[in-house]
Amino acid sequence: MQRLEVQLEDDLTGGPADETVQFGVEGRTYELDLNAKHAADFRRRLAPFIEHARRVRHRGGRGAIRTAESRERSRQIRAWAEQQGFDLAAHGRLPADVIAQYENAVGTSRHAVPNAYRSGRRPDRLGLRQAVPLACRAQP
Repeated sequence: MQRLEVQLEDDLTGGPADETVQFGVEGRTYELDLNAKHAADFRRRLAPFIEHARRVRHRGGRGAIRTAESRERSRQIRAWAEQQGFDLAAHGRLPADVIAQYENAVGTSRHAVPNAYRSGRRPDRLGLRQAVPLACRAQP
């Protein structure tokens, strides 16, 4: 078994560093590897600004990323809607009523995504639209 040893190098002087300091300015996050003296100096110089600043809670990213499954489900809904006589655009968001009618007809629900609740947010707020495969759904 190989052993990997990581040694930090002070970004200011090039000597050995003791820690990585993270900070943010104007919406960007930065990191510096600093020795104990430079880290203390950095914090001391920022202290007057931090005393008067407000903490901001991170709001997260841009939302859920479309998966191959969600794109396939959209294709299935569009194909079903076309067979039912709905007039839908080839691209863009599907109307909620069409999705609801599809789910009723096929027997799936976008709220059946089991892992969506792990984050503490509702699946519809995560942007999840795919159905759980039949093998994963609870049987009556």
